[in-house]
Amino acid sequence: MRRSMLALVMLAACESDLPPELEAAARKHGLTSASLTREHITGDVHHHGFEVRVGIGPSAALQIHRVVRERAPWLPRRTTGAVMMLHGDFSTFATNFAPVLGEPASSATGMATWLAERGIDVWGFDRRWTQAPESDADISDFDTMGIHQELEDIGTALAFARAIRLITDASLDRLTLIGFSRGGQLAYFYASDEATRPLRQRHVEGLVPLDVYASLSPADEELRQYFCDLATDGYELLAAGEVDLPNDFQIATGRLALEAPGAPNPFFDGLTNRDALRWLTGQSYLFFRASPLYHLNAPVLDGDVVSGLGETSEEVVARWLAGSAPHQSLRESADTDALICGDPPLPADVPLSRVRVPLFLIGAAGGYGEHALHSTTQVSSTDVTTLVIRLLPVEREAEDFGHADLLFSPGAPSLAWQPLLSWLRSH
Repeated sequence: MRRSMLALVMLAACESDLPPELEAAARKHGLTSASLTREHITGDVHHHGFEVRVGIGPSAALQIHRVVRERAPWLPRRTTGAVMMLHGDFSTFATNFAPVLGEPASSATGMATWLAERGIDVWGFDRRWTQAPESDADISDFDTMGIHQELEDIGTALAFARAIRLITDASLDRLTLIGFSRGGQLAYFYASDEATRPLRQRHVEGLVPLDVYASLSPADEELRQYFCDLATDGYELLAAGEVDLPNDFQIATGRLALEAPGAPNPFFDGLTNRDALRWLTGQSYLFFRASPLYHLNAPVLDGDVVSGLGETSEEVVARWLAGSAPHQSLRESADTDALICGDPPLPADVPLSRVRVPLFLIGAAGGYGEHALHSTTQVSSTDVTTLVIRLLPVEREAEDFGHADLLFSPGAPSLAWQPLLSWLRSH
């Protein structure tokens, strides 16, 4: 009941163009305050934003997003399915899935807008840590932002979306949960957690991890141990009182590449700001080893030197990094890393074997790639589809389609988004 009421809280004291049926719902429940935004994206596609308070801490809010075609202000056209999208590290819903919201000059279409144009009701939300400002941030509630709170917040956002859809679409349908990167890990774990509830309390009808794994095969023992070490380091920092994983490096890298691409980089001797952007995103395994040749974006290599980006424009990548959330929860990272490690004691009981909903993994050969396939074999789903986008021979994996190219490459709509759309329509 609490979660369904949250949806109606947002319908009180709204803009004058709010439809009468929504105003009536708000009055019926005696609700008097709200935080809503509505903005035009393209054609008849609009963005609806809702701020939902979920506690008393300084960051205890979820920014919930809806991107959908409208037949009238706030009222969607008929849709052919609904999804909830979970963003990855150092990102927000906008920077991962709808760049035009955070950066009107962006040339990236965005998966959310593309799907909405084709009749999908797209939802998403920004996790609590995205609320902390760049300067003078109060991070006193960051230590609570671990796996249990994250799973509860996903459930809150899903219940909110379904309550709004009941009012605006007369729909009781469940949503497909789509997660990119760490958002995909959280999607796996939420699907497992939700499976313990009675059917009437479940919100998810399908699961789409985007280039990520939630477990590793015995053949990937070295990678598994890497995540064990990350978890150990994270918990040691938490025990010492650290709670924040600041994203100032990503922000600075993006801003410098945009503002002064040819100037000397302040972090790496001998590199320009453009060089640093290319290195960070084209050879990301030097900074984070999700796979042996993991990279955010496909590089153009001149020997061992990244001379450019082959799939996504450098400007789009720089704007993505520059728009990073300034702060991030260290406990979220430590908990999810520990679950990938798999060594007890685990921070949550969320085995993949409990996942039974239809699943579609979309991977990138230069990202988590084929290492992500193992997780799809650990679920109990009888409907499992996998697609790993590989454009080059295996021996050139260091240059192949990258992790974030799934979101930003001009080739992503045909390579990844269209297969996703077809799968959604068939499920």
